Amino acid sequence: MTKWPTFAIVGGGIGGLTLAIAMQRQGYQVKVYESANDIKPLGAGIMLAANAIKALSEIGIAENIIAKGKVLQKLIIKDNHGKVLNETSSDSIRERYGLINNFTIHRADLHEVLLKLLHPDTLVLAKACTDFQQTKDGVDLFFQDGSTAHADYVIASDGIHSVFRKKLLPESQPRYAGYTCWRAVIDNLPAEFNFEETVESWGAGSRFGIVPLSGKRLYWFATLNARQNDPAKRNYKVEDLLREFSEFYDPVAKIISHTNNDQIIWSDIIDLAPIKKFAFNNLVLMGDAAHATTPNMGQGACMAIEDAAVLANCLDEYSSPEEAFYNFEKQRIARTTRIVNTSWRLGRVAQLQNPILAKLRNAAMRFTPQSVSEKQFKFLYEVEF
Repeated sequence: MTKWPTFAIVGGGIGGLTLAIAMQRQGYQVKVYESANDIKPLGAGIMLAANAIKALSEIGIAENIIAKGKVLQKLIIKDNHGKVLNETSSDSIRERYGLINNFTIHRADLHEVLLKLLHPDTLVLAKACTDFQQTKDGVDLFFQDGSTAHADYVIASDGIHSVFRKKLLPESQPRYAGYTCWRAVIDNLPAEFNFEETVESWGAGSRFGIVPLSGKRLYWFATLNARQNDPAKRNYKVEDLLREFSEFYDPVAKIISHTNNDQIIWSDIIDLAPIKKFAFNNLVLMGDAAHATTPNMGQGACMAIEDAAVLANCLDEYSSPEEAFYNFEKQRIARTTRIVNTSWRLGRVAQLQNPILAKLRNAAMRFTPQSVSEKQFKFLYEVEF
């Protein structure tokens, strides 16, 4: 089929880079415009579930990424005293679906792999897009530094605060989930630490997650119910977190204590209420620009990677990019809406503040058969590209 002259991907995050690689492997001309001045080895850890690994395999780059991360044996949910509420075996998912599950990687390591897989000169840094204009001849892009660019087609992968979505769908604004979060990656850990399982512990209005990474590193996260943009929470230090999570079982306090204040990353948890349109003629939204979700299902990066696989296949299958963009929207709307809504509800349950309701929640989880829990999320792994 004919390859169209130029595509611009705005946003050099996980979704944008993955899509660029997939499109280049199919012969398309692609430029990626990224607002950052340089790519620094920053960020925290991420988990990729089996559906993301399936999408990476579809593109042909799964092995490159798996080599830089870690596959964990179990995903366990506990209460704040360390009592197991729910447990998922990675082996059972692999046996049932033939897919690696519960894969963890440092965000910087994932970016490094993706950047190496791009053609030279694909990524253009220090290009913060502030506006755009769609015409019959393509899309004009306007950048903060005063420069411009033109492409026949644009894929907006510029995150939850997307310039493109805000202009095309001005009513779609980020919404606050009601809880705030601290994250860090550390490599200074007790010798007895278990590096083979992911654990998330639920208290009343609080959670603490422990996610081992490759290279004897650990990614942890902590959430608390709080008012939005709380200046006190924004400035929390190690000693503040130790106080807030003092009722959590060992090794939570040890992990926090082994963290330096300058390693802590803070952010409120936000998402987008599902929107009903991704495709706009010669422009399409993807990733967080289209369907940002809370992290409760670990599906933010996974959905962006799925987007990349689906969109690349649509571009190869349909006779025009406009048709491909429309069919991408058609394939993705229902699934991403389900993920966003399910993750939002799960967060509300996980962050229950009332101690009595939290105990009832925990009891319900303990007595729910594992087969029932797995069936609820079966749809995640049965994605098609």
